[in-house]
Amino acid sequence: MTLLTSTPARSRPLNPHLFIWQRLGAGTSLLFLFITAVLTLAPIAYALTTSLRTPAESFTLPPQWIPVSPDWSNYQAVFTTVPFGAYLLNSGIVTVSIVIGQLITSSLAGYAFARFDFPGKDALFWLILATMMIPLQATIIPVFVEISRAGLADTRASLVITAVGTAFGTFLLRQYFKTIPNEYEEAALVDGAGHLTIFWSVYLPLVQPGLAVLAVLTFNSHWNEFLRPLVFLKSVDKFTLPLGLVSLQGYLGTGSISVVLAGVILSLIPVLAVYLLGQRYLIEGIMLGGLKT
Repeated sequence: MTLLTSTPARSRPLNPHLFIWQRLGAGTSLLFLFITAVLTLAPIAYALTTSLRTPAESFTLPPQWIPVSPDWSNYQAVFTTVPFGAYLLNSGIVTVSIVIGQLITSSLAGYAFARFDFPGKDALFWLILATMMIPLQATIIPVFVEISRAGLADTRASLVITAVGTAFGTFLLRQYFKTIPNEYEEAALVDGAGHLTIFWSVYLPLVQPGLAVLAVLTFNSHWNEFLRPLVFLKSVDKFTLPLGLVSLQGYLGTGSISVVLAGVILSLIPVLAVYLLGQRYLIEGIMLGGLKT
Protein backbone atom coordinates (compact mmCIF):
# COMPACT_ATOMS: atom_id res chain seq x y z
CA MET A 1 0.00 0.00 0.00
CA THR A 2 1.34 3.34 -0.97
CA LEU A 3 1.09 5.93 1.74
CA LEU A 4 -0.12 9.26 0.48
CA THR A 5 1.69 11.99 2.28
CA SER A 6 0.60 15.55 1.88
CA THR A 7 3.29 17.97 0.97
CA PRO A 8 2.91 21.62 1.78
CA ALA A 9 2.00 23.79 -1.15
CA ARG A 10 5.00 25.62 -2.47
CA SER A 11 4.55 29.30 -1.87
CA ARG A 12 4.91 31.61 -4.77
CA PRO A 13 8.27 33.34 -4.81
CA LEU A 14 8.06 36.97 -3.72
CA ASN A 15 8.77 39.40 -6.50
CA PRO A 16 11.48 41.71 -5.09
CA HIS A 17 10.56 44.50 -7.50
CA LEU A 18 6.88 44.38 -6.43
CA PHE A 19 7.92 44.42 -2.77
CA ILE A 20 10.12 47.46 -3.34
CA TRP A 21 7.33 49.33 -5.15
CA GLN A 22 4.86 48.49 -2.36
CA ARG A 23 7.23 49.79 0.30
CA LEU A 24 7.97 52.87 -1.78
CA GLY A 25 4.25 53.56 -2.21
CA ALA A 26 3.62 53.18 1.52
CA GLY A 27 6.54 55.48 2.32
CA THR A 28 5.34 58.08 -0.18
CA SER A 29 1.84 58.00 1.32
CA LEU A 30 3.20 58.49 4.84
CA LEU A 31 5.42 61.36 3.66
CA PHE A 32 2.45 63.04 1.96
CA LEU A 33 0.31 62.66 5.10
CA PHE A 34 3.12 64.04 7.25
CA ILE A 35 3.59 67.11 5.03
CA THR A 36 -0.18 67.70 4.96
CA ALA A 37 -0.38 67.45 8.75
CA VAL A 38 2.51 69.90 9.17
CA LEU A 39 0.95 72.42 6.77
CA THR A 40 -2.40 72.09 8.57
CA LEU A 41 -1.10 72.35 12.13
CA ALA A 42 1.64 74.93 11.57
CA PRO A 43 -0.70 77.98 11.53
CA ILE A 44 -2.43 76.75 14.69
CA ALA A 45 0.91 76.16 16.40
CA TYR A 46 2.13 79.62 15.39
CA ALA A 47 -1.09 81.21 16.66
CA LEU A 48 -0.68 79.37 19.97
CA THR A 49 2.93 80.44 20.46
CA THR A 50 2.19 84.02 19.38
CA SER A 51 -0.65 84.23 21.91
CA LEU A 52 1.96 83.60 24.63
CA ARG A 53 4.31 86.40 23.52
CA THR A 54 4.25 90.14 23.91
CA PRO A 55 3.20 92.14 20.81
CA ALA A 56 6.80 93.29 20.28
CA GLU A 57 8.04 89.70 20.21
CA SER A 58 5.30 88.67 17.78
CA PHE A 59 6.99 90.29 14.79
CA THR A 60 10.59 89.27 15.35
CA LEU A 61 12.47 87.81 12.40
CA PRO A 62 13.10 84.97 12.25
CA PRO A 63 9.96 84.16 14.29
CA GLN A 64 10.36 82.32 17.59
CA TRP A 65 8.19 79.21 17.65
CA ILE A 66 8.79 78.63 21.36
CA PRO A 67 8.42 81.76 23.54
CA VAL A 68 11.22 82.27 26.03
CA SER A 69 8.91 83.57 28.78
CA PRO A 70 5.23 82.72 28.09
CA ASP A 71 2.87 85.61 28.84
CA TRP A 72 -0.43 84.09 30.03
CA SER A 73 -1.90 87.51 30.72
CA ASN A 74 -2.96 87.70 27.06
CA TYR A 75 -5.68 85.15 27.78
CA GLN A 76 -6.86 87.17 30.75
CA ALA A 77 -6.94 90.28 28.57
CA VAL A 78 -9.35 88.54 26.20
CA PHE A 79 -12.03 88.56 28.92
CA THR A 80 -11.25 92.08 30.15
CA THR A 81 -11.05 93.75 26.73
CA VAL A 82 -14.41 92.53 25.40
CA PRO A 83 -17.35 90.57 26.92
CA PHE A 84 -15.88 87.32 25.63
CA GLY A 85 -18.09 85.18 27.86
CA ALA A 86 -21.25 86.74 26.37
CA TYR A 87 -19.96 86.19 22.84
CA LEU A 88 -19.19 82.56 23.71
CA LEU A 89 -22.70 82.06 25.11
CA ASN A 90 -24.34 83.66 22.06
CA SER A 91 -22.39 81.45 19.68
CA GLY A 92 -23.22 78.39 21.75
CA ILE A 93 -26.96 79.10 21.77
CA VAL A 94 -27.10 79.91 18.05
CA THR A 95 -24.88 77.04 16.89
CA VAL A 96 -26.48 74.33 19.03
CA SER A 97 -29.96 75.49 17.99
CA ILE A 98 -28.98 75.34 14.32
CA VAL A 99 -27.45 71.86 14.74
CA ILE A 100 -30.60 70.53 16.42
CA GLY A 101 -32.83 72.16 13.82
CA GLN A 102 -30.84 70.79 10.90
CA LEU A 103 -30.78 67.29 12.37
CA ILE A 104 -34.57 67.33 12.71
CA THR A 105 -35.42 68.82 9.31
CA SER A 106 -32.74 66.92 7.37
CA SER A 107 -33.61 63.55 8.90
CA LEU A 108 -37.32 63.99 8.19
CA ALA A 109 -36.75 65.23 4.64
CA GLY A 110 -34.07 62.62 3.92
CA TYR A 111 -36.35 59.84 5.16
CA ALA A 112 -39.22 61.08 3.01
CA PHE A 113 -37.09 61.27 -0.15
CA ALA A 114 -35.52 57.87 0.51
CA ARG A 115 -38.52 55.76 1.56
CA PHE A 116 -41.65 57.39 0.07
CA ASP A 117 -42.86 57.64 -3.52
CA PHE A 118 -44.88 60.70 -4.46
CA PRO A 119 -45.42 62.68 -7.67
CA GLY A 120 -42.53 64.98 -8.55
CA LYS A 121 -40.18 63.51 -5.93
CA ASP A 122 -37.10 63.45 -8.16
CA ALA A 123 -37.75 66.91 -9.59
CA LEU A 124 -38.25 68.36 -6.11
CA PHE A 125 -35.11 66.66 -4.82
CA TRP A 126 -32.95 68.00 -7.64
CA LEU A 127 -34.50 71.44 -7.15
CA ILE A 128 -33.42 71.35 -3.51
CA LEU A 129 -29.91 70.29 -4.51
CA ALA A 130 -29.77 73.15 -7.02
CA THR A 131 -30.02 75.65 -4.15
CA MET A 132 -26.54 74.56 -3.06
CA MET A 133 -25.13 76.30 -6.14
CA ILE A 134 -26.55 79.68 -5.07
CA PRO A 135 -23.97 81.57 -2.98
CA LEU A 136 -25.00 83.05 0.35
CA GLN A 137 -24.03 86.54 -0.81
CA ALA A 138 -26.73 86.40 -3.50
CA THR A 139 -29.59 85.71 -1.09
CA ILE A 140 -28.60 87.40 2.15
CA ILE A 141 -30.18 90.78 1.29
CA PRO A 142 -33.66 89.35 0.41
CA VAL A 143 -33.49 87.16 3.51
CA PHE A 144 -32.57 90.17 5.65
CA VAL A 145 -35.53 92.11 4.24
CA GLU A 146 -37.92 89.27 5.16
CA ILE A 147 -36.37 88.98 8.61
CA SER A 148 -36.84 92.71 9.16
CA ARG A 149 -40.49 92.55 8.06
CA ALA A 150 -41.06 89.71 10.50
CA GLY A 151 -39.61 91.81 13.33
CA LEU A 152 -36.71 89.44 13.95
CA ALA A 153 -33.85 91.75 12.97
CA ASP A 154 -31.05 92.02 15.54
CA THR A 155 -32.10 88.78 17.27
CA ARG A 156 -30.42 85.43 17.69
CA ALA A 157 -33.58 83.82 16.33
CA SER A 158 -32.90 85.40 12.93
CA LEU A 159 -29.66 83.40 12.67
CA VAL A 160 -31.35 80.16 13.68
CA ILE A 161 -34.55 80.32 11.62
CA THR A 162 -32.77 81.06 8.38
CA ALA A 163 -30.33 78.14 8.78
CA VAL A 164 -32.41 75.18 10.04
CA GLY A 165 -33.12 74.00 6.50
CA THR A 166 -30.16 72.60 4.57
CA ALA A 167 -29.98 70.96 1.17
CA PHE A 168 -26.69 69.28 2.02
CA GLY A 169 -28.11 67.66 5.14
CA THR A 170 -31.15 66.41 3.24
CA PHE A 171 -28.92 64.87 0.57
CA LEU A 172 -26.51 63.35 3.09
CA LEU A 173 -29.15 61.63 5.23
CA ARG A 174 -31.12 60.51 2.18
CA GLN A 175 -28.04 58.56 1.12
CA TYR A 176 -27.84 56.86 4.50
CA PHE A 177 -31.54 56.01 4.57
CA LYS A 178 -31.26 54.44 1.12
CA THR A 179 -28.58 52.03 2.34
CA ILE A 180 -30.97 50.45 4.86
CA PRO A 181 -32.73 47.32 3.51
CA ASN A 182 -36.49 47.50 2.92
CA GLU A 183 -37.01 44.40 5.07
CA TYR A 184 -36.75 46.52 8.23
CA GLU A 185 -39.66 48.66 7.16
CA GLU A 186 -41.72 45.68 5.98
CA ALA A 187 -41.22 43.84 9.28
CA ALA A 188 -42.25 46.93 11.26
CA LEU A 189 -45.35 47.42 9.12
CA VAL A 190 -46.35 43.79 9.74
CA ASP A 191 -46.04 44.44 13.48
CA GLY A 192 -48.45 47.35 13.12
CA ALA A 193 -46.00 50.23 13.42
CA GLY A 194 -46.74 53.50 11.68
CA HIS A 195 -44.32 55.47 9.54
CA LEU A 196 -43.44 57.87 12.35
CA THR A 197 -42.68 54.96 14.69
CA ILE A 198 -40.61 53.25 11.99
CA PHE A 199 -38.68 56.46 11.40
CA TRP A 200 -38.00 57.11 15.09
CA SER A 201 -37.44 53.59 16.41
CA VAL A 202 -36.02 51.70 13.43
CA TYR A 203 -34.37 53.94 10.87
CA LEU A 204 -33.07 56.86 12.93
CA PRO A 205 -30.84 54.70 15.20
CA LEU A 206 -29.33 53.08 12.10
CA VAL A 207 -28.17 56.40 10.63
CA GLN A 208 -26.33 57.67 13.71
CA PRO A 209 -23.02 57.94 11.75
CA GLY A 210 -24.73 60.20 9.22
CA LEU A 211 -26.27 62.31 11.99
CA ALA A 212 -22.83 62.63 13.61
CA VAL A 213 -21.25 63.77 10.34
CA LEU A 214 -23.95 66.37 9.79
CA ALA A 215 -23.77 67.58 13.40
CA VAL A 216 -19.97 68.04 13.39
CA LEU A 217 -19.90 69.76 9.99
CA THR A 218 -22.82 72.03 10.88
CA PHE A 219 -21.32 72.97 14.24
CA ASN A 220 -17.97 73.82 12.70
CA SER A 221 -19.54 75.83 9.89
CA HIS A 222 -21.88 77.98 11.99
CA TRP A 223 -19.54 78.36 14.95
CA ASN A 224 -17.13 80.17 12.61
CA GLU A 225 -19.80 81.97 10.57
CA PHE A 226 -19.17 85.67 10.12
CA LEU A 227 -21.28 87.12 7.27
CA ARG A 228 -24.82 86.44 8.50
CA PRO A 229 -24.17 87.67 12.07
CA LEU A 230 -22.49 90.76 10.62
CA VAL A 231 -25.60 91.57 8.55
CA PHE A 232 -28.35 90.49 10.95
CA LEU A 233 -26.96 91.76 14.28
CA LYS A 234 -26.17 95.28 15.44
CA SER A 235 -26.31 95.06 19.24
CA VAL A 236 -22.93 94.33 20.79
CA ASP A 237 -24.43 92.18 23.53
CA LYS A 238 -25.84 89.81 20.86
CA PHE A 239 -22.64 89.42 18.85
CA THR A 240 -21.40 85.91 18.18
CA LEU A 241 -17.80 84.86 18.69
CA PRO A 242 -16.42 85.72 15.20
CA LEU A 243 -17.72 89.29 15.53
CA GLY A 244 -16.30 89.48 19.03
CA LEU A 245 -12.87 88.42 17.82
CA VAL A 246 -12.92 91.32 15.37
CA SER A 247 -13.63 93.63 18.31
CA LEU A 248 -10.39 92.46 19.91
CA GLN A 249 -8.45 94.20 17.14
CA GLY A 250 -9.41 97.56 18.58
CA TYR A 251 -9.91 100.85 16.75
CA LEU A 252 -8.16 100.79 13.34
CA GLY A 253 -6.44 97.53 14.29
CA THR A 254 -4.42 99.06 17.12
CA GLY A 255 -5.10 96.17 19.49
CA SER A 256 -2.59 93.55 20.54
CA ILE A 257 -2.10 90.76 18.01
CA SER A 258 -1.22 88.43 20.88
CA VAL A 259 -4.59 89.06 22.56
CA VAL A 260 -6.41 88.52 19.27
CA LEU A 261 -4.71 85.18 18.71
CA ALA A 262 -5.39 84.21 22.32
CA GLY A 263 -9.07 84.73 21.56
CA VAL A 264 -8.73 82.64 18.42
CA ILE A 265 -7.17 79.78 20.38
CA LEU A 266 -9.97 79.94 22.96
CA SER A 267 -12.57 79.85 20.17
CA LEU A 268 -11.03 76.65 18.80
CA ILE A 269 -11.57 74.68 22.01
CA PRO A 270 -15.32 74.00 21.54
CA VAL A 271 -14.76 72.90 17.93
CA LEU A 272 -12.01 70.48 18.97
CA ALA A 273 -14.18 69.15 21.80
CA VAL A 274 -17.09 68.47 19.44
CA TYR A 275 -14.79 66.76 16.96
CA LEU A 276 -13.22 64.53 19.63
CA LEU A 277 -16.63 63.53 20.99
CA GLY A 278 -17.94 62.60 17.55
CA GLN A 279 -14.70 61.33 16.04
CA ARG A 280 -15.67 57.65 15.98
CA TYR A 281 -19.03 58.29 14.35
CA LEU A 282 -17.50 60.91 12.04
CA ILE A 283 -14.91 58.50 10.62
CA GLU A 284 -17.48 55.71 10.32
CA GLY A 285 -19.95 58.04 8.67
CA ILE A 286 -17.45 59.28 6.09
CA MET A 287 -16.52 55.69 5.22
CA LEU A 288 -20.14 54.57 4.85
CA GLY A 289 -21.55 57.69 3.25
CA GLY A 290 -22.64 57.72 -0.36
CA LEU A 291 -22.69 53.94 -0.84
CA LYS A 292 -26.03 54.01 -2.62
CA THR A 293 -27.49 56.64 -4.90
